Amino acid sequence: MKRISSNVRVKAKKIQLLLLDVDGVLTDGRIIIDERGVETKQFHVRDGQGIALLLRSGIDVGFITSRISGSVRHRAKELGVRLVRQGVQNKLLAYNEIKRARGLRDAQIAYIGDDLVDLPILRQAGLAVCVSDSSRELVTNVDLVTAARGGRGAVRETADLLLHAQGKWPSLSKLFL
Repeated sequence: MKRISSNVRVKAKKIQLLLLDVDGVLTDGRIIIDERGVETKQFHVRDGQGIALLLRSGIDVGFITSRISGSVRHRAKELGVRLVRQGVQNKLLAYNEIKRARGLRDAQIAYIGDDLVDLPILRQAGLAVCVSDSSRELVTNVDLVTAARGGRGAVRETADLLLHAQGKWPSLSKLFL
């Protein structure tokens, strides 16, 4: 993990919900469709472990994506992610609905995106993160650019940041040592 500013650490301490774009964040952005029209996505195991650690520590996780995919539904279920919004045309509207329903403030929500469609949420979320291979326009509008690329551990990197900033890492790491 690259050096994290004190400002980012302060913001990370407040996070109770991490929202994620899917294609380009949880995946490398490629969409594989076979000759029958069946869509396949690849997910990184360490990103999944990071999500599991967050959930175990009491930080909720959710997905907001404009596409609809059985792979996403299956991966969410496998990880225990209950907050999944697929087929979303207006991500900011979905973000605000989730925020209201959960009784959260922007300062308590982190969001990871990778492209222009994510920019409205990134401008509003308490901790705005983009993956290293994001659209260039995002880089100057976020608090943190991960060292890892989308689908290559960027979610785990962010999870580790949140867990360390909130002092939850030592108790979690003891479970595995």
